[in-house]
Amino acid sequence: MEVLTRQHYADIVDSWIGKGNIIVLVGSRRVGKSYVLKDFIQRHQEEPDINIIYVDKEKKAFKDIKTKDDLDAWIEARFVPGKHNYILVDEVQEIGRFEESVCNWYTEDNTDVIITGSNSKMLSGELATLLSGRYVEVRVHPLTYGEFLQFHALPDSDDSLMAYLDYGGLPGLRKVGLGSDEQVWAYLTSVFNTIMLKDIIEKHDIRNIPFLNNLIAFYADTTGKLTSANSISKYMKSREENVSSNLILLYRSFYAEAYLIDVVPRYDIHGKKLFESNEKVYWDNLGLRNLKGEGGMDSYIEKVIENAVYKQLCFLGFDVKVGVLNAGEVDFVCTKPGKTVYVQVSYIISTEETRHREFGPLEKIKDNHPKYVISATPLLTRRDENGITHLSLRRFLKEGV
Repeated sequence: MEVLTRQHYADIVDSWIGKGNIIVLVGSRRVGKSYVLKDFIQRHQEEPDINIIYVDKEKKAFKDIKTKDDLDAWIEARFVPGKHNYILVDEVQEIGRFEESVCNWYTEDNTDVIITGSNSKMLSGELATLLSGRYVEVRVHPLTYGEFLQFHALPDSDDSLMAYLDYGGLPGLRKVGLGSDEQVWAYLTSVFNTIMLKDIIEKHDIRNIPFLNNLIAFYADTTGKLTSANSISKYMKSREENVSSNLILLYRSFYAEAYLIDVVPRYDIHGKKLFESNEKVYWDNLGLRNLKGEGGMDSYIEKVIENAVYKQLCFLGFDVKVGVLNAGEVDFVCTKPGKTVYVQVSYIISTEETRHREFGPLEKIKDNHPKYVISATPLLTRRDENGITHLSLRRFLKEGV
């Protein structure tokens, strides 16, 4: 099957070539990191004086590369002095002491190193210390709505949007196809089970697997709601499952390390400070959230829409937090260098009560940063009200803010 270019990531990777930094692609399993590497090879392999050295730890052909010495030997046998060597290693965390090998090779003349990993703690230890900041991390997200349309050759329509909100943006669904609901959910189930087994249960030697599954299901059903470890512990005890808040925090950190979920803190808009408790959880992939959630789309559409907006804001490069005001809450405070925006999310705004609930908190913020309400209100494209822009969900997911 043809490898489709995800232009956003192709541009980022190419922009860092030749600048003396290891390029590290991170994200959950099956999110498309491998295909960013394959696309890089496809786009550059015909260039003159190029030598590409590729290792994919998920393929049988590379099963014998288990340690730093194995990796060094593989690269040494294929390294060509005088050419521009690209060293690409997929799922590098599967190789023992890979940090030392990577640090040695990237300092060679005319050499660029691109690696991928499925654990957010991959860069928290020795690699970060050895490199002292000489790497750039690129988070690879699931397909955006626009990419989903491209990958599945779909028109921009309400039906396509609902398919995206239901199935999510794992690129592997392109091969499965969207024609069989049963096959889609079977594929998503296999991805979820692989993440849980490889990146959580085996990695952390988890014994209490029933609670591990119960807790992730809880986070599916409480997507976008304020939660605390203490409140979850009390809830679990009410269901005769006696677990401590410390265990809940530990397991939550394992989900986050594997990029299943993001934990989003609250931010005091007026006081300009972070709160230390009662965060919100959003999922990396909508399809996996829906797989673990109870009920059908009609029962959780608002959660999914809010999660979809959160993921699009992350894709756009914003650091996203939950906004807190004395008079209420703003769904998202989004910042990046030189820019701040405030975002409220709603399913449908059809009554004055709903309009006041969504627009009211934004109207109480007196600074001049852009303010948006995003909803799936029918026939809406864009409307401006008292300095607040009301955007349709489809338009936002395609064009951003």
